[in-house]
Amino acid sequence: MTSSILTTHVGSLPRSKELSELLFAKDKKETFDKQKFDFEVKKNVENVVKQQLEVGIDIISDGEMSKISYATYIKDRLKGFSGESERKAPADLDAFEEYKIKIAKSGGTPTYVRPCCTSELEIQDEESLKSDIKNFTDALKKFNHSDGFMNSASPGVINIFMPNKFYKDDDEYLEKLSNMMSLEYQAIIKSNLHLQLDCPDLALARHMNYKHLSDNEFLNRAERQVEALNYSLKGIPSDQIRMHICWGNYEGPHTFDIPLEKILPIILKANVKYLLIESSNPRHAHEWKVFENIKLPSEKIVVPGVIDSTSNFVEHPDLVSDRLIQFSKVVSKEQIMAGADCGFSTFAGFGKVDEKICYEKLKSLVDGTKIASKKI
Repeated sequence: MTSSILTTHVGSLPRSKELSELLFAKDKKETFDKQKFDFEVKKNVENVVKQQLEVGIDIISDGEMSKISYATYIKDRLKGFSGESERKAPADLDAFEEYKIKIAKSGGTPTYVRPCCTSELEIQDEESLKSDIKNFTDALKKFNHSDGFMNSASPGVINIFMPNKFYKDDDEYLEKLSNMMSLEYQAIIKSNLHLQLDCPDLALARHMNYKHLSDNEFLNRAERQVEALNYSLKGIPSDQIRMHICWGNYEGPHTFDIPLEKILPIILKANVKYLLIESSNPRHAHEWKVFENIKLPSEKIVVPGVIDSTSNFVEHPDLVSDRLIQFSKVVSKEQIMAGADCGFSTFAGFGKVDEKICYEKLKSLVDGTKIASKKI
């Protein structure tokens, strides 16, 4: 019997309008109904679990329903953040100023709170993580499914989006974040969920926060961030860990993206089994060829994005199949899983893809993977 390639995605999914409004009220520290918030989160988690299973996704998420964004939710779980950080535009948008202005005028830029680290980091809220885990595991039980993953911010991405204004340097800040985040990682793993670490700090950060550095200087920084990540993962089996690499989930020229071939050797040093890499957007769709020269270690699995997360085009299943077949030329079938480029709702209330179209794209992902499984 031909073995089937499994399907998954990156994590975030569209939240309901009611939940998005509550998340923004919470983010801005406005008065909101906590009981209603908890009810809406639980309802939304059940809904996205049901919809993922209906389209046939194998390894599913809670959609990050309780989070305002994939990184800054940490400001509510850790004490030590305040103020507002400087917003740095990606270098490719700086190069096309008119387009950057057009995006800003269209309301396409999220307006969520992004503070700095201004005092000693301490755990201040353990209940929200417990609640997230319970909501997700309860929904998995309700729909009789066991394969789930939960997203968590990497120390490096927290450093990027909520920069250090307190510790002596970024290395000390990273070490502190690694100690703090390790507790979250362990709690997720102990709940029989896979842990997904979101790491745009290893790609997007090159042309955003570190655009003033040379490639070599950035790669040295990335090495340090992977070391900090590995430190935070001590004692956690690598086969329960996924890492998502992202050049930025926005529609733009991406002409300053660092090539995968430059960062892949560093990424491969991370103690994780699954590597989720953008592979369908026009700037990176060719990079499957990188694995011709940089061999994927036998203990790792690559999860290429075979559907895009920034447009309402629904990829044809045959295109999804073709993309997986391309990867099978350089990576064995047993080391491939099918995924998406990025999250569909990286920030609550934002995202170009219509909710119903999002699930149609995921259905195409499933259908195309079935075709490829029979051909490879």
